[in-house]
Amino acid sequence: MVSSAYDHVRKTRVAIKKISPFEHQTYCQRTLREIQILLRFRHENVIGIRDILRAPTLEAMRDVYIVQDLMETDLYKLLKSQQLSNDHVCYFLYQILRGLKYIHSANVLHRDLKPSNLLINTTCDLKICDFGLARIADPEHDHTGFLTEYVATRWYRAPEIMLNSKGYTKSIDIWSVGCILAEMLSNRPIFPGKHYLDQLNHILGILGSPSQEDLNCIINMKARNYLQSLPSKTKVAWAKLFPKSDPKALDLLDRMLTFNPNKRITVEEALAHPYLEQ
Repeated sequence: MVSSAYDHVRKTRVAIKKISPFEHQTYCQRTLREIQILLRFRHENVIGIRDILRAPTLEAMRDVYIVQDLMETDLYKLLKSQQLSNDHVCYFLYQILRGLKYIHSANVLHRDLKPSNLLINTTCDLKICDFGLARIADPEHDHTGFLTEYVATRWYRAPEIMLNSKGYTKSIDIWSVGCILAEMLSNRPIFPGKHYLDQLNHILGILGSPSQEDLNCIINMKARNYLQSLPSKTKVAWAKLFPKSDPKALDLLDRMLTFNPNKRITVEEALAHPYLEQ
């Protein structure tokens, strides 16, 4: 639950997020993780924590109240209400990538980027929120066994997560941003799968069948054999799906929504893309 309030010390309106994390150990861990991460982060495109309100004693603690900047809406609600201009798409994407570059520079994977986790105010400032599923990305560690819990709302989930390829990297967040970009261009989710297999079919129906090289990044033999057993599919041209969109936006989209995570564009490369020069 989130309410707005007036901060008499700072003389500004704030948002107060009520969390009741102690009913379940998983909620408790996610809340602690989010607070630990956000207390260390300082970036204009990442939601910060102004204060934490709690009971004076551990025994009396039932709820935690997190005081944050007040943001009037989120991208999910905005896309429900209107079609974005190309300028707005470009500006929002730029801010998402700026925030994500900061997050990735701290060696953190967000793992749950989606429109409802992108807060927006009346002056079109955007802040990434909800770090309950975030993780530290250790390049020296194989995450195959560690990063096993359910991550990312299905529609924004990278294929390597579902196919259990060898661990996963910051590229999973780039895939999610690609899904968000596609949604900003069309006002509808690009891969609205109803379940696990349907999600994969949506992805392959647009990207086409993966090459043998791309299949090699999947170590789960059952998953690899399943993909190889499917009828061959041809890639759909982005211009056919988004005929009114800026060709530069579609080029960037193509580089984000790349099946092979090793070939997917990085956040630094995305920020240097010609589409964002405007």
